[in-house]
Amino acid sequence: MNRRPRRNRQNEVIRNMVQETTLSLHDFIFPLFIIEGQNQRVPIHSMPGISRFSIDTLLEEIGACVDLGLNVFAPFPGMPDKLKDKYATQSYDPDNLFARAIREVKKNFPDVVLVTDVAMDPYSSDGHDGIVENGEILNDETLEVLGKMALTQAQAGADIVAPSDMMDGRVGHIRHVLDENGFQKVAIMSYTAKYAGAFYGPFRDALDSAPKMGDKKTYQMNPANSREALIEAELDTAEGADYLMVKPALAYLDIIKLLRDNSNLPIAAYNVSGEYAMVKAAAERGWIDGEKAMVETLISIKRAGADVILSYFAKEYAQYLKK
Repeated sequence: MNRRPRRNRQNEVIRNMVQETTLSLHDFIFPLFIIEGQNQRVPIHSMPGISRFSIDTLLEEIGACVDLGLNVFAPFPGMPDKLKDKYATQSYDPDNLFARAIREVKKNFPDVVLVTDVAMDPYSSDGHDGIVENGEILNDETLEVLGKMALTQAQAGADIVAPSDMMDGRVGHIRHVLDENGFQKVAIMSYTAKYAGAFYGPFRDALDSAPKMGDKKTYQMNPANSREALIEAELDTAEGADYLMVKPALAYLDIIKLLRDNSNLPIAAYNVSGEYAMVKAAAERGWIDGEKAMVETLISIKRAGADVILSYFAKEYAQYLKK
């Protein structure tokens, strides 16, 4: 028998018919950055095309995205240094920037879904995801802060809370706090396999949330490890996670596939700021076709097994589909 695979590639109609992986706008969550003020739309230079928004312009941006077909957003708050402290107390103030933004978005766009970040670093004067004592990140003491933070976000209207801190036991603690306070319907998207990698720089610039001392290697995962991701996934599932996330995405496509093959929960992947910035920087220099690289990047994440993709390309991809 003479097999000729090219018969299934001979024209666009046939190629589309047998395409194995497809991307839909339903697959995307669009991260957005919030700042204090009015009429603020401040470009992030390390992330071309991405800006920080005050609440009023955030509503405009979400409206534009909804018109394009995007309906799920992951807001992140940028807090001024004067509001940060060792215990991130601002993180669970019901009148903080984040809670006010959540309420305004849900008031104006009740049908959109908000996935909210649960971590201390944007609010911490130490810039870490946990309480720091004598150079050590305290795990169990941090859980109390995370529980209060998640509850404040749920009370403001969050649909899904997303603990990104990598503290042991945080999914179970947050699930208990939410359930005890009547928020059984609020889901948890756990940053299950969040690696201590080199691709977070532009994000930390956007939020001014870089650690003031040390690094995050005692709580984020070693980039050399894959089996450890299965341990984290088993624990998060047992504690009540509704989604499992891998972060970053591109250097960890094998981890996405590993979790997909070993879990029945939806798998999310975060196409992080550094991955986005690399494509943008190369495209600006004319080294690659930025649009084609964007599509290829996103397809690779979906092909690896992600059901949900958090990506700064989400709006641009929606615009690409409109062409």
